[in-house]
Amino acid sequence: MFKFVVLGSAAALPSKKHLPSCFALKHGSVYLFECCEGCQRQMMKYGVSYFKAKVIFISHLHADAFLGVFGLVQTLNLMGRTEELRVFGPKGTKKFLESALALNELKPFFKVIVKDANAGIVLEEDDFTVKAFPVKHNAPAVGYALEENEKTRFDEKKAKAKGIRGKMFTEISEKGRIRVGNKTVGLEEVTYKEKGVKVVFSGDTRQTERIEKESAGADLLIHDACFVEEHRKLAEEKFHSTAAEAAETAKKAKVKWLLLTHASNRYDDRSILLKEAKKTFENSLIAEEGLELEV
Repeated sequence: MFKFVVLGSAAALPSKKHLPSCFALKHGSVYLFECCEGCQRQMMKYGVSYFKAKVIFISHLHADAFLGVFGLVQTLNLMGRTEELRVFGPKGTKKFLESALALNELKPFFKVIVKDANAGIVLEEDDFTVKAFPVKHNAPAVGYALEENEKTRFDEKKAKAKGIRGKMFTEISEKGRIRVGNKTVGLEEVTYKEKGVKVVFSGDTRQTERIEKESAGADLLIHDACFVEEHRKLAEEKFHSTAAEAAETAKKAKVKWLLLTHASNRYDDRSILLKEAKKTFENSLIAEEGLELEV
């Protein structure tokens, strides 16, 4: 199970109600997508352990996407962190963050490994991978696609027909085949493959075909929806997307759910963003701090 927690949902400017777009994935460890200013406080507020933070994925080097890194690192220093922390971001991230963290005032006592995320797989965990891909913003920027490994599931009907019961399921899982009576049964005879979970995070971006391609069949697409269609020209000038554009991408990619994020604070009532998206893609949601989604 993958649980996403919204830590921030706004565009670059924070407000009394919202912080810049930022998400935590709880899956054993904690994986952050963006690290906005005040990120660690949001983590405490919404039940996300900052001490379990393992990887930070930054989409671009505008301040709202990374300012929280420094505070988080300092808190982990004070808490006696020893495990390494990994940070991925677009071209220039390694040089920038390593230079900043080399300062005596910011230097961590634990290892922080920073890498530029070129297109392709940047992280391989036991049961999922994370891939970076280019998006269109007014600074070098990447989106991220998380894909769970294909899962092996037992076909109960077939297993029972082959005489597999109780502890035999564990045995055949471990050995690949077992003896049942006078016959040998292979694992492939009683199982099937199930597609893993797929979640895509666009980061700050204009609508692009690349996002549509990377999001194909995703369970969840988290997409920039800074403006409504009335302000599309502004979206184009600022290299952001409208809610309608995000919905159009979700529909073309045939995703299960769309989560709109990076909403401009010019909209006191965000329901207009959601209403606009739903005209094109019904399974649309709007990000709000504290919202949890399980996929």
